[in-house]
Amino acid sequence: MRRRLRRRRIQPAEMNITAFMNLMVILVPFLLITAVFTRLTILELNLPPSSTAAPDPKRELQLEVIVRADALEIGERSSGVLRRIEKSATGHDYAELSKTLRQIKERFPDKTKATILSEPNTSYDILVQVMDAVRLYQVAGNGVKQRYELFPEIAIGDAPGRANAAADETGAKPSKPIRTARGAR
Repeated sequence: MRRRLRRRRIQPAEMNITAFMNLMVILVPFLLITAVFTRLTILELNLPPSSTAAPDPKRELQLEVIVRADALEIGERSSGVLRRIEKSATGHDYAELSKTLRQIKERFPDKTKATILSEPNTSYDILVQVMDAVRLYQVAGNGVKQRYELFPEIAIGDAPGRANAAADETGAKPSKPIRTARGAR
């Protein structure tokens, strides 16, 4: 007698995903409830204009705030530094920066652009506080703080090197000019 070998056809097993679905039903709401939602504020910044651009025939204020490790310098691009605010033991004086910029805004009320130039190792916190001081100022009166706009259109770039910092201790002049966001200086 011959035994007939019968081959059983193996049927694929069905996947049981009930336990996985139960896990997802619990896990998704839990993760949504415990998630931390933050509010991001995005400032639109413009790059400084190219140094190869033709000079503007009419003379207007080109305000620059240079963030240095030891001071804040407020200046005009063509005439140089107008005011230098030294860093104190507690840090940069943003109130004095805001006060000086309000005086400039009073002389040039239609001006809305300013350039912030920072040294390479400037911390992000300092840069943001300078940007806030350049953009607006607050006045507290009768328990209510009111905000006023100063120079809302901000461009950022690299601070120019200092002539005396570029020379070494022996007094030798540097062999190459220092490159900045606006070209060689």
